[in-house]
Amino acid sequence: MTRQAILVAASLATLSLLAACGPGEQAPSAPAAPAPPPLTDAERTAMLAALPAPFAQADLENGRAVFARCRSCHSIAPNGPNMTGPNLNGVIGRVAGTHAGFNYSPALKAAGFTWDADKVDHWLENPRTFLAGNKMSFPGLPDATDRRDVVAYLNVEGAARTAP
Repeated sequence: MTRQAILVAASLATLSLLAACGPGEQAPSAPAAPAPPPLTDAERTAMLAALPAPFAQADLENGRAVFARCRSCHSIAPNGPNMTGPNLNGVIGRVAGTHAGFNYSPALKAAGFTWDADKVDHWLENPRTFLAGNKMSFPGLPDATDRRDVVAYLNVEGAARTAP
C-alpha cells in the first residue's frame, strides 16, 4: 500500500470509531461550581448598611442600571466568565490584576494594591488617569452619585459568595 492509501484507511477507521460514539456525545467535563442562592432583601439591606460612607447611602437599583454599561465587557455572577474585561464578582477585596484566567495589562499586574470602595470609585471616574498603561477603554463615569451607586452594587451584588 502506498503511504497515501494508508493515511486514507486510517482516517476512515478513525471516522468509523467516532461515529460509533453517537451524535452529540462528548467527553465529560468538570461540573460547574454551584451558584450561591440569590441574596434576600434583608441581606442586601444589611450589606449596604455595613458599607462605609457615602456608599451606605447608595441606591442599589441605580447601581444596577448604571452597571448595565459595564455588562458588555464584565460579568458579575459568581463563577461568571471573563469577557473583554475580567469577571467582577468579588472584585472588592481582590488584589488588582489577579483574577484567574484574565490577561491583564502589565500596569495592572504590577499595581500591587487591593481594590476597595474608594479605589473602585476613583477607577470608575476615569480608568485611564487612575492607572496609566491599563488597557480599559471605558471613558469613565463622571457623575459621583452614579459611581457611588455602582460601587455599592459591586459590594453587595458582586460580593464573593459561595454555595452552601
